[in-house]
Amino acid sequence: MLLGTSVGDALGLYMEGLSSKTIHKWFASGIDRYYLLGEIGFVSDDTEQSALIAQSLIRHPNDSLACARAFRVAMVGWFSRMPFGVGRATCFACLKMALFLKDTGIRSAGNGAAMRAAIIGIFFYDDEARRREFGERLARTTHSDERAVDGALFVAEMAAHAYSGRNFAVGDGETARYRFFDSAVKVVNEPSLKALLLTARTLAETKAEADLVLERLGSSGFVNHSVPISTYTFLRFGSDTMSALQSVIYAGGDTDTNAAMVGAWCGALRGEKDLPQDLISQINNGPFGPKHLRKLARGLASIKGGNIVPPPVYFWPLAFSRNVALIPIILSHTFVRIVRSVGRR
Repeated sequence: MLLGTSVGDALGLYMEGLSSKTIHKWFASGIDRYYLLGEIGFVSDDTEQSALIAQSLIRHPNDSLACARAFRVAMVGWFSRMPFGVGRATCFACLKMALFLKDTGIRSAGNGAAMRAAIIGIFFYDDEARRREFGERLARTTHSDERAVDGALFVAEMAAHAYSGRNFAVGDGETARYRFFDSAVKVVNEPSLKALLLTARTLAETKAEADLVLERLGSSGFVNHSVPISTYTFLRFGSDTMSALQSVIYAGGDTDTNAAMVGAWCGALRGEKDLPQDLISQINNGPFGPKHLRKLARGLASIKGGNIVPPPVYFWPLAFSRNVALIPIILSHTFVRIVRSVGRR
């Protein structure tokens, strides 16, 4: 699941913020490699915050309050290393965390809580009450809007049901994915989000045209856009991970987060064997890279097995140096985008 998150995140990072029309025009031949720095993949906040959740779960698997507290501490350290791609609500929440304020969540309906929630569903796949308890408490560390919280709970539920289905012979076909959805959507109480998720199911089932899907669902960083478009993509194209990732990236908008959620669900459903191994191997293997994510996965699995392995550590100056080094690269790509956009007018 963590590797699926990282591949989707890294693959969609370069296209973040572009419209569907622009992505189809610029990448008409397909999206099957990374573009930020040659063919090296870099993960952003979607993967990194998922990793911080995993780290906090390893340290406090039985106490949601302590887990949320550990996550806040980890987020302050993470934020101080100048990560890129951080949403406005998360920025403000991190500042509140740094000031040791009690309530750090921001009333925002962004997708920042949803993008990192799948790992909670995987870890507590066999404990619905814990999924909801930990899911809500961890979501509210940054986002207090009910749409954002319910979006995070839904992402976790989908991951839990997908993982359970794979392990208990429910299957991984299209019918199974709709069954996972029908179970997961019960956790959503916020009416506007629930209505859009049900719309996503109908659009997937009727194989609606892409233009209609975007018109009805949207693909921005608003949780009511991001989670439904990711859900539609997983339901319709989730039989093949690369097809699903490419489809949700071509939808435009918050491409890295949407692809990270789809990648997480695909990883939960079929494991690493169905993920693109060449893309995994090309992700930068520093902090929050594949090696780090595998160690986190082993740490989480060890808790279930009773032989606890501590969370991996990483050299934080390396993470800081990488982030700083990528700033001019990201700015240069932004400049190129502007020039290309102006040149086509």
